[in-house]
Amino acid sequence: MTSLMTSLISRVVFPLQERLKHHSTVSAWRGLEATQWLGAAELRELQRTRYRALVEHAARHVPYYRDLFARLGLSAQAAGDLDNIVRLPLLDKATIRTHSDALRSDRAGTLAKGNTGGSSGEPLIFYLGMERVSHDVAAKWRATRWWDVDIGDREIVVWGSPIELGAQDRVKAIRDAVFRTELLPAFEMSEAKLDAFVARIRQRRPKMLFGYPSSISLIAQHARKRGIRMDDLGIRVTFVTSERLYDHQRETIQAVFGCPVANGYGGRDAGFLAHECPKGGMHITAEDVILETVDAAGNPVPPGEPGEIVVTHLASRDYPFIRYRTGDVAVLDDRMCPCGRGLPMIRELQGRSTDFVVARDGTVMHGLALIYVLRELPGVAGFKIVQESLSLTRILVVPGDGYTDETTARIRAGIAKRLGPDVEVQVELVSEIAPERSGKYRYVMSRVAA
Repeated sequence: MTSLMTSLISRVVFPLQERLKHHSTVSAWRGLEATQWLGAAELRELQRTRYRALVEHAARHVPYYRDLFARLGLSAQAAGDLDNIVRLPLLDKATIRTHSDALRSDRAGTLAKGNTGGSSGEPLIFYLGMERVSHDVAAKWRATRWWDVDIGDREIVVWGSPIELGAQDRVKAIRDAVFRTELLPAFEMSEAKLDAFVARIRQRRPKMLFGYPSSISLIAQHARKRGIRMDDLGIRVTFVTSERLYDHQRETIQAVFGCPVANGYGGRDAGFLAHECPKGGMHITAEDVILETVDAAGNPVPPGEPGEIVVTHLASRDYPFIRYRTGDVAVLDDRMCPCGRGLPMIRELQGRSTDFVVARDGTVMHGLALIYVLRELPGVAGFKIVQESLSLTRILVVPGDGYTDETTARIRAGIAKRLGPDVEVQVELVSEIAPERSGKYRYVMSRVAA
């Protein structure tokens, strides 16, 4: 049951804030609440209409696309036909960097500067219009409500992005207090910090947790190690995003906090793309994005096969993202979810392209193949796998109780068995695994193009 305070915040305070910011979030959310129940054909027609409007606007008002369509010999009408979308080239980070000003619509109002942290080695600066921001916030709001929680319910956020942490000024502190949100910085996960995080969650008794799956699962593991119960706090759901969610992380979080885990997928650049519903379906925000999967040559791949995710954001007229390469790999689904929503689904999010490793013979495999080598070994308290080249892979290991020289030998043998017998496997014992600059923890990183 929604509390009076939550209702006041979600129905009065939040809409007032969005109105003062000149955002159309509330009207966009109302639309999404209705359109999620449309059938596949109706959703496709909605996409078709919005795609045509986006491309025709780009052809008239965005210099980059005006020149691109002229070079391709495509009229605005032909380019705006959704059936012709594969005729348009993919938009990558290098193109955005080169044509940053030319991608801005001459009708754009105030644009917000965005950036990605560059976990793939390609940091990016781009711009967001108010329509885009409003629709992304609305999509997240809709997905939150699927889990019987709402804006204004007590929330703890475990996050580490420099953008959020750099904005901890007085105004944001007041806003967080009003919306009953509290941030726990994920940059440092020492024993003392984890003790404090566990204590704060117990004291705060949030209705929901939100953050990186790696960080929240670390907190859960620490509470379990300390023998501190966390499943009696009334937490209804843990929302995770920004990293691949591994099965063991989901199981740990669910067991310790006594609540389901809802996986979300998106990014500052690509937008709010998909979210898991209580029935387990990873629903694409199809009203706002067209999500394709393509092979290494840029050709579409069918549902059931892995491919790189390419996104067209239909609310990005001010700074269009049309067929944007995310660098993420996924498998699309062609089934309907038991929840009854007509939104298409992602069957499996496999991670970033850098989460894949390449064996000496050229075989591409997901990093899970190497993760399982270490997860099955006693005495391994933490690890990170870095594939430097086809001939060298480094394994950073935090040794725990029971770690011996035999453990090191088994790590080398297990990795070599998967990557090739002539691959050099360096095992480095460290006191801790440092997070990325964003605060995320990555189990696998490959510097070899998959």
